[in-house]
Order: sequence, then C-alpha cells, then structure tokens
Amino acid sequence: MPVFAYKARNASSQLVEGILDAVAGGAVADVLLGQGLTPVEIRETQARASGAGSKGSNGPKGSGGRISLFRQKVGHIDLLLFSRQIYTLLKAGVPIIRALSGLQEAAINPEMKRVIGDVRESLESGRELSQSLARHPGVFSPFYLSMVRVGESTGLLEDIFYRLFEHLEFDRYMREQVKSALRYPMFVVLAMAIAIVVVNLFVIPAFAKVFAGFGAELPFMTRILLGFSDFMKTWWPYMLIGLAGAVATFRAWVATPAGRHVWDRFSLTIPIAGKILHKAALSRFARSFALGVSSGVPLMQSLSNSAQTVGNSYMARRIEKMRGNIERGESLVRAAIGAGIFTPVVLQMIGVGEESGAVDDMMNEIGDMYRQEVEYELKTLGQQIEPILIVILGVMVLILALGIFLPMWDLGRVAIKR
Repeated sequence: MPVFAYKARNASSQLVEGILDAVAGGAVADVLLGQGLTPVEIRETQARASGAGSKGSNGPKGSGGRISLFRQKVGHIDLLLFSRQIYTLLKAGVPIIRALSGLQEAAINPEMKRVIGDVRESLESGRELSQSLARHPGVFSPFYLSMVRVGESTGLLEDIFYRLFEHLEFDRYMREQVKSALRYPMFVVLAMAIAIVVVNLFVIPAFAKVFAGFGAELPFMTRILLGFSDFMKTWWPYMLIGLAGAVATFRAWVATPAGRHVWDRFSLTIPIAGKILHKAALSRFARSFALGVSSGVPLMQSLSNSAQTVGNSYMARRIEKMRGNIERGESLVRAAIGAGIFTPVVLQMIGVGEESGAVDDMMNEIGDMYRQEVEYELKTLGQQIEPILIVILGVMVLILALGIFLPMWDLGRVAIKR
C-alpha cells in the first residue's frame, strides 16, 4: 500500500506533520479531516508510516499534493473560472451537485475535470463541500477552504464564491502587472549580455589582428579588452556550463524554505523593482485579510490565511509574527508596528480601523491604496530605469571606444609625423 507524507493544520492553526498508509491521497485527506485537521500538503513517499504526526511551529508552507510528470496542473485561471461559474450557478438556484456536474463537463483542463468529479462524488457520499475541497490541498488553499467553511456556516455560499472570484482576479491582476514591470529591464539586461558576448567573440578578435601588425605597445585599456576576449574565446564552453550550473543551483536553493526566505527578503531591497514587489505583496495581504474578516473568519485565522496569499515567504513570516504578538495580548496596530513592513500612514489607518471596529474597511482602503501606488510605479518604471540603462550603456561604449580607437589614433599620429 502506498505511503503518504502529510502536513496539516489543527484548530489552532498549528502545523502537524506525519505519514500514513492509504490507497490514495484522497483517503489520507479523509482521515485528517476526520481528526479535525485541515490538509495543507499530501505527497507520496517511500518512507514507512511510523505513527502519529508531530507538531511543528514553522511558518505556512505552500500547498503541494501528489505530483505527476504527465498530469496537467490546475492553474490560477482554472480556479478563478471555477469560482465565478459556481457562483453564477448557485445564484441561479442550481443545486450544488448538479452545478458541479455541469462544471465537470465544461472543464477544459483534464486535471480540473478530475478534481471537480472527485469533489462531486465526495459530496454525494455525504461530506460537506469544504471537506470535499480539502481532499485536494494542492488546488484549494487553506484561505480558500476557510472562506468556503464560512459560507457553509452562514448560508451565503454563493456570495463567498463571488468574493473569492474577486480576490483571485485581483491577485492575478497584481501578479501580471508585476511580471510586466520586470519584463522590460530583464529583456534589456539580456540584450546587453548578448551584445557583450558578440563583441568579445567576433568584433574584438577582428581588431586584434589589426593591432598585431602595429608592432608597438598597446594602451592599457586595449590590453584588457584583448585579454578578456581571448579568455572568453578559450573558456566559453566552460563558462556556459558554469552559468547553467549556477542557474540550476540557484533554482534548487530557492526551492528550499531557507533559500526562498533569503531570496524573498533580498528581492524587496532590489532598487526600483523591490518597492513594487513590496507594495504588491502588501496589497494582496490587505485585500485578503479584509475579505476574511468581513466574511466572519476569526482574526487569528484570517492573519494566517492572508499570510499565504502575499507570495513572499519573508513577509509571510512577518505577518505570522503579527499573529503571535496578538495572541500574547498586543493590539493589532502594535503587532503591525512590530512586523516592520508597513508605512506610518498604513499603521495610522490600521489604528483608526481598530478603534472604530472597521478593520476590514480600512484594510480594503490600504489594499486599494497600494494597488494605485503599484499602478503608478509600473507606469513610471520606464522613466526610472532609463537613466540607469543609459549610464551602463554609456560606460560600455566608452570602454570599447577607448580600447579599440586609442591604438588607431596613436597609429594615425605616428603616420602624420612621418
């Protein structure tokens, strides 16, 4: 029988880990749900089950699930469409099982079709919708599941799905905007790297043959260019292998929790791009936190769920620290100050929201404010990057000009004197 390693959260949102023997990952999810645990990650492993899981205190981990090399994954857009479509069907009065049957037939992604079918069969066997969705932790995040539970308990399931659709749409918009903002500088840097390779492998060697016939000592800058060009011509295969190895090592390092934490923290300090990433993450947090609070999710659980939506492990840990401070008796605004990721204006708005009992409204305002700032930063990104790129290109042109044309200028002066 296959063995599955699992990570789940108990009623206090503490992380519980362990391994179980089961015929499938869905069966493991059923066992965990029966124990009052919410699955976060379920994956098949070669280890043998050795008893109950152990409690941990690490921060929230990303949802995993079993991985298949030949199985198409459920993407963000699939979940967004699912939320919108099921909201429309429920609002129209279509029974939930019938709605899921229609969505299963209409699904284009085979994996999403399989997930919806499994959820429908689970509902038909008598489980609640949140329990059925929790059987697929790699598709439905803890935040998503918490919102569905609130909808089940309040009888406003269709409204909850519409709010989830708005949240997913907002998250997709922010991520696409950030990607588009970083695409231009990455393209320019790549073009500059290609230009350097072409110049050193083809242009400078052609001039080297000319300089060799001078029979005179070349300027210092020219000798540096020629030496670097010779180095690249000789060692370029090893440099290419080293570059590929460095990229693979970096990707493997970032895939680890410690590496991801260090990289995410460093990414926030990158000039120009760092502040955009920071504001976009805070905007996602504020909107998701406001959505949870306004929907009736407890404050502690809303903080933990919202931390998983920011897309930055460093900031997620700071938000988890906020939760720990609140559990020790601090106010929300004091915990936000201790997190060290909010501006004074935002802290003032959080304080006003806490005093007036309208934290969700203020967090929505914060989310909108950061969204507007991100949009402005993206619109002016080209103007901010352009001077830096001009300076870098100018330095490159100056080095090439001094290294290539100085010897020709010296040769011309010698010819004139003769």
